[in-house]
Amino acid sequence: MDTANRGYQCQRLISQFWGQYSPFFSVPSEIPDDILLPDCEITFAQLLSRHGARDPTASKTKVYDGTIQKLKANVKHFPGKYSFLDSFAYTLGADQLTTFGEQEMVNSGIAFYDRYEKLAKQSIPFIRSSGEERVVKSAQNLSQGFHLAKTASDKQADANYPYPILVIPEGAGINNTLNHDLCTAFENREPYSSMGSKAQQTFLGTFLPPITTRLNTDLAGANLTATDTINVMDLCPFITVASPVGAVSPFCGLFTEDEWHHYDYYQTLGKYYGYGPGNPLGPTQGVGFVNELVARMTRKPVNDQTTVNHTLDDSGETFPLGDALYVDVSHDNDITAIFSALGLYNSTAPLSNTSIETAQQTKGYSAAWTVPFAAKAYFEKTKCRGSMEEFVRIIVNGRTLPLETCGGDALGRCTLTKFVQSLSFAAQGGKWNLCFKT
Repeated sequence: MDTANRGYQCQRLISQFWGQYSPFFSVPSEIPDDILLPDCEITFAQLLSRHGARDPTASKTKVYDGTIQKLKANVKHFPGKYSFLDSFAYTLGADQLTTFGEQEMVNSGIAFYDRYEKLAKQSIPFIRSSGEERVVKSAQNLSQGFHLAKTASDKQADANYPYPILVIPEGAGINNTLNHDLCTAFENREPYSSMGSKAQQTFLGTFLPPITTRLNTDLAGANLTATDTINVMDLCPFITVASPVGAVSPFCGLFTEDEWHHYDYYQTLGKYYGYGPGNPLGPTQGVGFVNELVARMTRKPVNDQTTVNHTLDDSGETFPLGDALYVDVSHDNDITAIFSALGLYNSTAPLSNTSIETAQQTKGYSAAWTVPFAAKAYFEKTKCRGSMEEFVRIIVNGRTLPLETCGGDALGRCTLTKFVQSLSFAAQGGKWNLCFKT
């Protein structure tokens, strides 16, 4: 079950703990995300979205297939809750959106229209996508959902559909604020390039051995390794989102709720230390997009010397500054870096790699809460009667952020001036100067 506003709601006690492989769900918010004071109106909305649910990557799908083949070859009998493996065949593809993921993005487009209907009646969003096929397809599905909601509301044809989508290519040496690849120290050098995986490996030792032992005891002859065990856990979300309706996979029932919580934290460590605040160069990978966001909010040309493609951004055709609605579709790692460059989780203390912390303890930081499949962050500007200043508010997957870095009020709002001032890290280029030091 997946809805436009609440997202995936099946078996929430486990499905909301699959890290970045969780389908989008509405995250609990201490500040209601739908409060708008009577004398205020939304004047600007930027949606930053992750692509929808997909098959495993090409390298991972081979590994998962290998784990299943190993089980089939080594185990003569699959008892009880493992019995589904008798007839299970690995059929997942690689890299592409699933039917479920396509619907997630259609739902996201509907939700975007519904939330900003007053603006959406007057304009269509300017849409960009990073160049990976699943990202482009996600942008198309999102635009389809927006179109469906618009025609249903207006009760007339939408002459602008299909909406233009600006696709920014991915590849070596290409400036693209929606896909990291340029900073060579971050991509290829120690300690930056392996910080996430090292934090994960340390944490694995705290919770995985008993699980591997149990699987090997239950499945005589399996001889599973720690890597095999994580692969089997990964199959739970991937088989689930391979179902057109998101039917929960039998793989999910092989593990307890507590084990899924540890799995979620394991994935969170990978994001935090791989692309987030825990990596000295992680936030720098998101600086370019942050500077683009500032340009759009202030209607001033982009000032950036990191990942911005100035051939595109210096043109009003390919980077308009006067629009009310914007959509950008990207990847989980890039969005993690962008959130970090914005300082959205600066109040999160460095994550422990030896003991689990809940999303509440990390002040809202977890992979499932920030970058699930079809993740969506709304960046809003509002204008209120009696105030000379515009206000900024940010909602990540339904959770209104407190914006502590710019003195957010009880509604999670900062003035535009203070918001921009709080982004000095991005304005100064982050630590881009370290990217090419030998």
